[in-house]
Amino acid sequence: MAVNVARYRHGDRIGWGVVDGDVVRPIVGGHPTTAAFVEEAATAVLRGDAATGQPLGIDDVTVLCPITTDQQFLCQAINYRSHMIESGLDPASSPFNVFFRKASSCLAAADVDIAVPDHVEFCDYEVEIGLVLRRAVTGPTSVTADTLADHVAGLVVVNDVSARDVQLAEGQFYKGKSYRTFGPVGPWLTLVGADDLARFDQLRLRLSVNGEVRQDGLAAEMIHTPASSLTELSAVQDWGPGDLLATGTPGGCALQAPPRPVAALVQVVSPTRRQALVRRAAARNGRRLAPGDVVRASIRTDDGAIDLGEQRTRVTGGGRR
Repeated sequence: MAVNVARYRHGDRIGWGVVDGDVVRPIVGGHPTTAAFVEEAATAVLRGDAATGQPLGIDDVTVLCPITTDQQFLCQAINYRSHMIESGLDPASSPFNVFFRKASSCLAAADVDIAVPDHVEFCDYEVEIGLVLRRAVTGPTSVTADTLADHVAGLVVVNDVSARDVQLAEGQFYKGKSYRTFGPVGPWLTLVGADDLARFDQLRLRLSVNGEVRQDGLAAEMIHTPASSLTELSAVQDWGPGDLLATGTPGGCALQAPPRPVAALVQVVSPTRRQALVRRAAARNGRRLAPGDVVRASIRTDDGAIDLGEQRTRVTGGGRR
């Protein structure tokens, strides 16, 4: 059965604890990084036989990002049919699994403000399931549905915040998605076993802005499954325990594909002109994030048996509105 774990600060101590309703049961041991926790404690915690200390009230601790900044932050793009379609792509003719990275310095806790740089005028949201990886992989590896639990220790809620006017105009996923605080993760690290991962397709991703539901989709809509994605990624790069792979977002983002003539024009104009066109479109887009917006993101099965928790972040800063 899935177990929710918090990385938290209590006084001058940072630790890990099992979340049990409105209390946190501290897990004995230091575990200074996500990798250390995954390697040294995750298996025992999932089995239910990890040593724990005196419980703490959840309101008496500060919940931190469960992924420490020494870990890799890997991502997949356009991995849900609905998001591919709203991006102007045809799922039948776009079979490629697209990977990219975000800077680990953008990682933030689930309640930290999203600080939009002043020059960014089109900030967008993307709720995603994050896979927290269990073990080191240093060469091509075949991962199947049956062996997925050997490679995935847990799941987390990710909001892949994106500066679209940087991403699209400059062609820079890394820069446009890596500003500090553009990677809220958590609140919990949800440890999972094979039985939980067998229900992966039943996970529902939801995101709302100021109470309006913008994204609501099931993981079953995913084009490239976690097992096939890890297999493909292993042919390209190494990873280690505690590294994070965000697996894409369902439809409902603020960014929508423009009409075909406009899309064609955007491809041939200069980057400076392209950015001006994107920002002009953003000025008419009431769904882009603006200062003061409150974003809530959650992932759970409809029966609540697996619940990764809910983020609540507020948007600050940003360019002209």
